[in-house]
Amino acid sequence: MSDSPVYSGRSKRGMTVPGFIKAKKDGRKLSVLTAYDYLWAEILDEAGVDAILVGDSLSMVVQGNSTTLPVTLDEMIYHAKIVARGIKKALLIVDMPFLSFQVSPENAIANAGRILKETEAAAVKLEGGVSQAKTIQALTSVEIPVMAHVGMRPQSVRSLGSMGRIQRDEKQLLEDAKAAEDAGAFGIVLELIPRSIAKKITESISIPTIGIGAGPDCDGQVLVTQDMLGLNGDFHPKFLKKYAQLRETVTKATQSYISEVQNGVFPAEENSHD
Repeated sequence: MSDSPVYSGRSKRGMTVPGFIKAKKDGRKLSVLTAYDYLWAEILDEAGVDAILVGDSLSMVVQGNSTTLPVTLDEMIYHAKIVARGIKKALLIVDMPFLSFQVSPENAIANAGRILKETEAAAVKLEGGVSQAKTIQALTSVEIPVMAHVGMRPQSVRSLGSMGRIQRDEKQLLEDAKAAEDAGAFGIVLELIPRSIAKKITESISIPTIGIGAGPDCDGQVLVTQDMLGLNGDFHPKFLKKYAQLRETVTKATQSYISEVQNGVFPAEENSHD
């Protein structure tokens, strides 16, 4: 009996970069979620998500900053290390934080190399298309897999003026996506762009598009896990679907715990050792 995996795009350990690309050819939609620690990585991996992204969104979700800009390369590597310990099957992708790839292609290679060497990640992700084509090409030329990111780019918040602004320059978006593909990227995140443009991009390139606020015609979707689970109560963008309301659940559970401790209900006899 053959011991080949059920889905040929997956190795025995799990999803691979070639398998990620093959999913588009096979017409299979890809699921991507974020994780920043071991526990969430383990849960998402066991659930069967295709890829886990250690996003620079940890700057906001974990560190409480207002943008992605403050998070450092060392912090990204630390979180990626502990995420990797929880993964058995999913493809692990790590964001390159602000100024870890923009300085020069050589600097980007050194920093991306650190990420892969120190975290067991399969790939890095960086923001940009045309503007970062030389850097993407430099990275892929030394066998570092790269996912690009076009449309709304959180690291460009200062120049774009807003984190939530829809990007509508069709010509530029198409050029960015094509430049990233030509430079060797294995996939592209499309963030906050009109559905019609995302569809054109998806149909015009051979590598998977992963949408966030880019409509259903992309080859896959990515969400921040805490947003998807309803842990960030005040965050309600149009593109987000909350599959649970865990903030409410956790709040009620915590209040029950506090009440039982204060009233001497917990720990009860069954929670005590003889």
